[in-house]
Amino acid sequence: MTAPRPTGGAEDRARALEEARALLADFPVVDGHNDLPWALREQVRYEFAARDLAADQSAHLHTDLARLRAGGVGAQYWSVYVRTDLTGDSAVSATLEQIDCVRQLMDRHPADLAPASTAADLERARREGRIASLMGAEGGHSINSSLATLRALYALGVRYLTLTHNDNVPWADSATDVPAAGGLTEFGREVVREMNRLGMLVDLSHVAATTMRDALDTSVAPVIFSHSSARAVCDHPRNVPDDVLERLPANGGVAMVTFVPKFVLPAAVAWTAAADENLRAHGFHHLDTSPEAMRAHRAFEAERPRPVARVADVADHLDHMREVAGVDHLGIGGDYDGTAFTPDGLSDVSGYPNLIAELRLRGWSRGDLAKLTWSNSVRVLADGEAVGRDLAVRRAPSTATLQDLDGP
Repeated sequence: MTAPRPTGGAEDRARALEEARALLADFPVVDGHNDLPWALREQVRYEFAARDLAADQSAHLHTDLARLRAGGVGAQYWSVYVRTDLTGDSAVSATLEQIDCVRQLMDRHPADLAPASTAADLERARREGRIASLMGAEGGHSINSSLATLRALYALGVRYLTLTHNDNVPWADSATDVPAAGGLTEFGREVVREMNRLGMLVDLSHVAATTMRDALDTSVAPVIFSHSSARAVCDHPRNVPDDVLERLPANGGVAMVTFVPKFVLPAAVAWTAAADENLRAHGFHHLDTSPEAMRAHRAFEAERPRPVARVADVADHLDHMREVAGVDHLGIGGDYDGTAFTPDGLSDVSGYPNLIAELRLRGWSRGDLAKLTWSNSVRVLADGEAVGRDLAVRRAPSTATLQDLDGP
């Protein structure tokens, strides 16, 4: 049964927040997904001086260095996402530009951002007091159905691939598209096998439940959900069904709860669909968070007030996910700078202590919270590396093609 929401007074909440900050000083957040690189592309075409992360960017972004520090973030998977209307070689080259963006950010801020590609790198960055910076590619369209391209992304530092974004790829079904493959095709299974051989984590956020199950049937390494919540709490196809969560202990994987209101609060699902349609009617992509798009959003919201998610709603998902999967299989993936709206109390990357305090008030122990914020995600990365080392000496790089395995 889900834990009751806490009813403590202001004194209890202040004490819980103090405890949360102390915990994060020792076991900072490993966040599974932040779309800052795409926001920088869309807003300023990678003109980094125009969005200097060393300065306050709260008027433009959810993310800057001071707020990452205030939020207790110790490691960040920066999403090297590209939109699905970029296809083929255009998607690949745009992904390379996103990787270049992350590398330039690390070069500009070496005292704060530490390049990282292994679990050991995360631990080293924690000891140095820097924020470990990893990369995850969001959507199989980024590899253009090429295993050699997959390997090239890994060589450039990408440590997870989300198998789909909002649209299907030829070898995998997305959660938000019309089913075509029935989950993973045979080539899709080969993508998973090659990721295992590399030590690259298989990310099952955004994919259809059939794809989740096929990937779990295929993968011999732990999987992750870089930014997904519980479907039993909020019935959205982007969330994880209980039967999939139940399989995480045997797989060893981690589901990283997200903060996106339409995946957290049932009342926000229909509202967000209408708001997205309003954006498209004004000529914007529904994921656009530019100032111009946000003005159209705000006008819509003025006429139709937005259901507001709160920290407690996110904690409800974690309580449920803990019951089903266990505390060893949970993490956090906020999706900052990839969503127009955020919950009250989690408005930007400085908000993580509020969630930890809420969970502390619900009876989560310090040890359990340390697993949520740090240890589980570091363990999964290390386990994926270990599987890759083992497979690399027993299996050559795959030369299979989509046509070879799935036909014309």
